[in-house]
Amino acid sequence: MLTMSDRIRGARTSAGLSQSQLANETGVKRSAVAQWERRGGTHPSVEHLARIAVVTQVRFEWLATGRGCGKADGGELSAAAPTADYARNELEGNLLSLFRRLPARKRQVAQSIIEMLGV
Repeated sequence: MLTMSDRIRGARTSAGLSQSQLANETGVKRSAVAQWERRGGTHPSVEHLARIAVVTQVRFEWLATGRGCGKADGGELSAAAPTADYARNELEGNLLSLFRRLPARKRQVAQSIIEMLGV
């Protein structure tokens, strides 16, 4: 079963939001979102949890408890990817968010450009 931190991260990434964007939408600092998504980190207040559910369009019960369907439309959310696949800082988070919004063909071009810059 997914932990609350996994469910929050999964909801955020499924909505295509960076930690900074979710923080802005919920009225907290990015570091608070990072804490919510860290295993063993802090849990959001009920008010913030409700706001996360609205912003990410997931069911509050699923977000809070893991029970029921994740998506408000009755669909399922896929399990969150391992933490190592996520951004380590705000810059990486912003780049990842932008990358995820690109169509598949443009993602390949972006990857090629990044690989060329890294050489």
